[in-house]
Amino acid sequence: MKEKAITITGGKGFLGRHLVKKLEERGYHHICIADLPQFNLVHRADIERMYEEQRPQIVIHLAAKVGGIGFNQENPASLFYENIMMGVQLMHEGYVRGVEKFVALGTICAYPKYTPVPFKENDLWNGYPEETNASYGLAKKMMLVQSQAYRLQYGFNSIFLLPVNLYGPGDNFEPRSSHVIPALIKKCIDAKIKNEEEIVVWGTGKVTREFLYVEDAAEAIILAMERYNKSEPINIGAGFEISIRDLVDLIVELTEFKGRAAWDEAKPDGQPRRMLDTTKAFEEFGFSAKADFREGLKRTIDWYYREVIAKD
Repeated sequence: MKEKAITITGGKGFLGRHLVKKLEERGYHHICIADLPQFNLVHRADIERMYEEQRPQIVIHLAAKVGGIGFNQENPASLFYENIMMGVQLMHEGYVRGVEKFVALGTICAYPKYTPVPFKENDLWNGYPEETNASYGLAKKMMLVQSQAYRLQYGFNSIFLLPVNLYGPGDNFEPRSSHVIPALIKKCIDAKIKNEEEIVVWGTGKVTREFLYVEDAAEAIILAMERYNKSEPINIGAGFEISIRDLVDLIVELTEFKGRAAWDEAKPDGQPRRMLDTTKAFEEFGFSAKADFREGLKRTIDWYYREVIAKD
């Protein structure tokens, strides 16, 4: 498999950069990246040109339009359209052109709002997703429908992975589109630098989330690519949950911010609880998360100081 031509969509992004590095370290020699600005994968013509130029045997589809709760509330239509058009067209053209394997990355946002914890893969269709990210979650979920349909009718080898929220060095710290961990790290460090006494956090802090270190996510994708060949969805996570309030306390401690956190309870919390059952990933291809959460946060904070603050 190490001699196969692999295309990674979104390969310049947060997860993509870590995945490319890990593949190269494992001895994969033929890796291409399909990403903006060279390829706008919402457009069919760019998808066709990508397949013609790169001629992949394996496609790993990471590219996505994605953001946090506020971004999702502002952009439900474009989140739905762009994600569904990328996924549907990439997989279809992959089938038409004889791609040997298509690895599709879904999202924990595809699960119903009130899924019992821990989330099991067979709960995926038992309700509607949480409203603030439903359009994104459903657009990504359609790749699962397509994957299973194309395997059933055409024998096309595609798999569908469901990762939790990722974090780690190189994350997106842009306030308008970042997820909760980088957003909180930036708030705390900015407030510390400006000698401010308070940061404002959305919601009540009562909801829970699960987080996966980005290098663990890259490892899971490689193992699934190498060993898993079924269309049943597979959860990719660390198997723990932490309340947002406890997360804030931990990031305040690690960033050494001496002020207080104020909670804007008029803002939405999002899904009440999130934690995946990761049993299948271990049983099917031997994946289990390795990174300690506290240590992963420290590495992320150190990266932000080194690569963002020190260079400003």
